[in-house]
Amino acid sequence: MPRYVAGRPPAARPGLTTYKLSSNENPYPPLPGVLDAATRAASAMNRYPDIGTHTLYEALSAARGVPVDHLAAGTGSTALLYGLLSAFCEPGDEVVYPWRSFEGYPIAVLAAGAASVQVSNLADGRHDVDGILAALTPRTRVVMLCSPNNPTGSILRQDELDRVLAAVPGDVLVILDEAYAEFVREGDAADGLATYPTHPNLVVLRTFSKAYGLAGLRVGYAVAAPEIIDPLRAITLPFGVSAVAEAAAVASLAVEDELFARVDALVAERARILDGLHRLGWEVPDAHGNFVWFALSGDALAGFVTAAEDLGVAVRGLGDDGVRVSIGEREANDRTLALAQRLIP
Repeated sequence: MPRYVAGRPPAARPGLTTYKLSSNENPYPPLPGVLDAATRAASAMNRYPDIGTHTLYEALSAARGVPVDHLAAGTGSTALLYGLLSAFCEPGDEVVYPWRSFEGYPIAVLAAGAASVQVSNLADGRHDVDGILAALTPRTRVVMLCSPNNPTGSILRQDELDRVLAAVPGDVLVILDEAYAEFVREGDAADGLATYPTHPNLVVLRTFSKAYGLAGLRVGYAVAAPEIIDPLRAITLPFGVSAVAEAAAVASLAVEDELFARVDALVAERARILDGLHRLGWEVPDAHGNFVWFALSGDALAGFVTAAEDLGVAVRGLGDDGVRVSIGEREANDRTLALAQRLIP
């Protein structure tokens, strides 16, 4: 089984501020109200958290307009993904998903005893929907989709999601990973929350780690019909969402206007970086998350990572497929552009 490799922090550089652009983290610190709520919850850390995460479910129900029994919370959307595959897959089952995509997918599939069926992305980093549908067999139990796709940044359009749902049998689970949904600005992007009510085999994964800046607390949620949520809740680790994480997530939902203003600023920085890269002659995919993707390999990939380190920036090389660079502080983004100018292909 491959091990999950986290984005590493930058090495210390005397006299130079370093930046971590390797983990798609939100660079902004917690808002005061969110930090206050987490601090108050931490004062009772000698007690177990609410096993039912009732406060979070009520807040999510109101914020997203979905019934409470359509929600499951866990220690990040990744934990919920593990739970879904464990609940619905048996040895010999197949899980079809695009590649390259989130590094945790093949690990989660193996942990559930199932087999991965990876479908290569198109040249522009988008899902090959035709290829995914062609890969379906009687052994297919789950289809996983990622929009925006980590690490290529592409989105799944609504018509593409509709095609998949129309073609996949009703007893095959479709997981739509929308960890970066808040950064999407395209009008024709797939909308999992609007789609799932008419497709009982669709489950949507969301997280508070990215746009909401709670990566260190690990809290995510799934939205689906009760027939999916009930077994997912049953198999999810008890007390998985800490009291601190629940309090911070609930407080974050109450200040979404302020949080989303920060997201807008990151989206503006993303546009500035993409424009700069295109002006320099780089051919990079359209970015819809809080990161950009450089499809590099071999010496070019290694040289890019090393040159970034020299500038005091940690980026994420993924196999021999490319380098993912997060959107961070403005100075960090300026260094990304300086790096790209130095290494114009």
